[in-house]
Amino acid sequence: MSPSRPYMLRALYEWILDNDCTPYVLVNAAHPDTVVPEGFVEDNQIVLNLSPSAIRALEMDNDKLCFDGRFGGVAQQVWIPIGAVMAIYARENGQGMVFELEPASPPPEDDTPPTPPAGGKPSLKVVK
Repeated sequence: MSPSRPYMLRALYEWILDNDCTPYVLVNAAHPDTVVPEGFVEDNQIVLNLSPSAIRALEMDNDKLCFDGRFGGVAQQVWIPIGAVMAIYARENGQGMVFELEPASPPPEDDTPPTPPAGGKPSLKVVK
């Protein structure tokens, strides 16, 4: 099956907007191919406001999240691989989801079926 992260990200984004809240994402800025404003990165992480009033040309597909934004008055295009998104949440109440860290590059493929997580725990956790 394809990864669920991009689907969950899009669904939570819509849910946050439908509830008149501001969607924020926490991003691993050190993830390969991530393009974010370096001056706003702290401890290899950056929090970005994805409100439609704060950004333009938002695109979220199964591989990337990208948009045009202004940072310190300077226009910049942001490009984030979906695997670099660590969390999405509503600024107003913190409700959303934290994602498991994803390896920077996929593990080598083999014929062994994946092992389910111990205890049947989900790979995503809800932030309360």
